[in-house]
Amino acid sequence: MNKQIKVLIVIGLLIVGGLLGVAEQAKAQTSEVLVLRIEGPVTPAMVSYFERGIETAESQDNTAVLIILDTPGGNLDPTLDIVQLLRAASVPVIVYISPRGAQAASAGSIITMAAHVAAMSPETVIGAASPVGEGGAELGETISRKLKEDLKAQVRSLTERRGAAATAIAEGMIEDAHALHAEEALNVGLIDVVAEDVPDLLRQIDGMEITVNNQTTTLETADATIREFPMNLLEQTLHALANPLFISILLVLGVQAILIELSNPGGWVAGFIGVVALALAFYGLGTINANWLGLVLIGTAFVLFALEVKAPTHGALALTGTATMLAGILLLFNSPGSPEFARISIPSAIAVSLSTAVFFLLIVTFAIRAQKAPPQTGLEGLIGKKGVVRSPLQSANNKPPYTGTVLVWGELWEAESNDPLDKGELIIVTGAEGFKLQVTSSTGQAMTSEEAGDFVA
Repeated sequence: MNKQIKVLIVIGLLIVGGLLGVAEQAKAQTSEVLVLRIEGPVTPAMVSYFERGIETAESQDNTAVLIILDTPGGNLDPTLDIVQLLRAASVPVIVYISPRGAQAASAGSIITMAAHVAAMSPETVIGAASPVGEGGAELGETISRKLKEDLKAQVRSLTERRGAAATAIAEGMIEDAHALHAEEALNVGLIDVVAEDVPDLLRQIDGMEITVNNQTTTLETADATIREFPMNLLEQTLHALANPLFISILLVLGVQAILIELSNPGGWVAGFIGVVALALAFYGLGTINANWLGLVLIGTAFVLFALEVKAPTHGALALTGTATMLAGILLLFNSPGSPEFARISIPSAIAVSLSTAVFFLLIVTFAIRAQKAPPQTGLEGLIGKKGVVRSPLQSANNKPPYTGTVLVWGELWEAESNDPLDKGELIIVTGAEGFKLQVTSSTGQAMTSEEAGDFVA
């Protein structure tokens, strides 16, 4: 009996151990890393994307959030918002500068330092985080020192756990715009890992102890599955608005649409398109370091185009307007000190300026011609048209006016003439009064095929 009980106990322990093993294996198989990918300048849309990703990972109890980053930098406000998001996250956040050739420059380097785990691909760069002013202008000595000291205090708190060497390098990125490649950053302890790809990264950091919200946790990423978490449509659209070429196109499109609406009031489509385009353009300008003085030159260019149409100068004003627009676009985006991501290429600026000039001149010219053209509808639109007498134009006392009916453009009209006209005789409309046409004989004058077709009807 005792022997049977011992056997049952052993079997029970084996079953429990097996069940625990299966549970651990299932847990390992269901661990998941949420992957966010971002390329381009730091924008408010990036803040929204990261916030949504971290909240999703927290609600689904994911193992970690992996941000694959490639950014030339951006404005300070969204950068600090992202730092707060990462440090407040209750799920481990890994920032991985990738692929080869990518960078986490300027603001991107601060975001990388804020992560619980920092990693880089080979041949990537981090650093050059010195602040610049609006439109890329050099900051005054006082404000520059204030901003630098503020940012240096920020990176000191983010790199304190990494040691004195890493902190000194981080401060040098703010003070002197220092930059490091991946191996240099690893050697000074600024990052944790140099990895070839995501699977290599997850293998290397497996078992690493990190502190998340003041609690020590051990990463279990070696067998974790990877789930992509892309930007939604709105985030993609708003993030794309940091492109200077896109902003330029929206600006000129918006201005032209508004002018078209003003020149032809009563509709709403052109005005609506103009307002939306300008709203998006100004949003985009707010996400990069643009020199707003450029807008003055762009507005002046449109005035010169309008003057060229109103008072033709054989192209002199149009040429001046094109050059002014080019100067405005370059001033808006390419002022001295502007970061590379906020600059527009000269060929792109020339293309936008020329196409805008041609399109604007054509549209305005056609609009003015349409306003000056004789009316094509109503009684006034019939003046000058040819027709045929359907009932003789005559009078009781054989004196003018002689009245009858005529067929003009497929319709019968009452008509009067200073001379009697017989049925079938060709006429031309010379005027209109009320619903009666004034006509005269047009015998001997050629008819168009369209007019002739009306007479046959």
